[in-house]
Amino acid sequence: MTGEAVVVGAGIAGLAAARGLLAAGWRVQVRERSGGLPVTGTSLGMWPAAMRALDDLGLGEEVRAASVEARGGRILRPDGRTLARLGPERSVRMVPRPVLLEALARDLPPGTIAWHRPAGDPDLLPDADVVVAADGVHSPVRTALFGVAERPLGTLAIRGRALLPAEGVTETWGPGRIFGITPYDATSTYWYACFRAELLPQPPPAGATAEVLRELYRGWHPAVQHVLAALDKTSLDRRELLDVPPLRSYVTARTALVGDAAHAMAPNLGRGAAEALVDATTLVDALTEGAGPLVDEAGVAAALRRYDAVRRPPTTRLVRAARLLNRMSTGHRLVRPRDLALAAVGRLV
Repeated sequence: MTGEAVVVGAGIAGLAAARGLLAAGWRVQVRERSGGLPVTGTSLGMWPAAMRALDDLGLGEEVRAASVEARGGRILRPDGRTLARLGPERSVRMVPRPVLLEALARDLPPGTIAWHRPAGDPDLLPDADVVVAADGVHSPVRTALFGVAERPLGTLAIRGRALLPAEGVTETWGPGRIFGITPYDATSTYWYACFRAELLPQPPPAGATAEVLRELYRGWHPAVQHVLAALDKTSLDRRELLDVPPLRSYVTARTALVGDAAHAMAPNLGRGAAEALVDATTLVDALTEGAGPLVDEAGVAAALRRYDAVRRPPTTRLVRAARLLNRMSTGHRLVRPRDLALAAVGRLV
């Protein structure tokens, strides 16, 4: 089937959906509120299903060449002792967000992306066979059509890039806070500090964030201190963490939610970007299967139902699991029983 789609949002899910539909012969317009692709961003975990999605989009080898493979990982105590290990058979490719977005946007036909064009009222979007709502955790389309807003997790995150190589993947758990270290690329580290919101009730003064972090993580093991010592000359991203409550459906009429608009989740599982890619290629497959040369309303409705049936159950489970892990990893109470349980589980996996 071929038809016309309006994609709201030029993030990972939106660009992947646009790329896939264009390759299938659809006419696609992407509306994006910002003025261009970001030039900075986090390191994203591309799990095997996400790499298969990138292969389907013709980008797998390019992303592999621009990424770093991470095998296994460790969860540590603040003193550096190991609580649990993830075996080396658990492989993920770490790719910088700007690299992935640039790959997804490259070679799109001129004019495909309309910059500085926020969605606004969904009823005012151009006529199309399908609307792909890829407008993120704060999705105006989801709020307007599904009546569901994002919700706070009760945690804050500060994250950034340190100009020193990462030695593997670690996450350190302490009372009320965690600190993660992963590769960003071959020469630099992506790090993140996540902690209960009450530990930092007010934003730190301009330029003082690094000092606040050093105080929050004072006395933690040398790998954390090494990263914290390298922060003065880097930009830091601070944000309240949010997720989206499980929805009864990701589709309504001609509209499908994808990525964070559908299932924004706590970052603790490292799956948000990967699931957005799988959403996009699953939606493309659902919309483009069949022998008919043109779409019709019934065919689109059936395709959207197939997409919803495939993607909503697993991503709903991930949202719930990520929220639970966010609460558990940053808990204030019962820290010692938590660590003992984690160590026991670590010995079994």
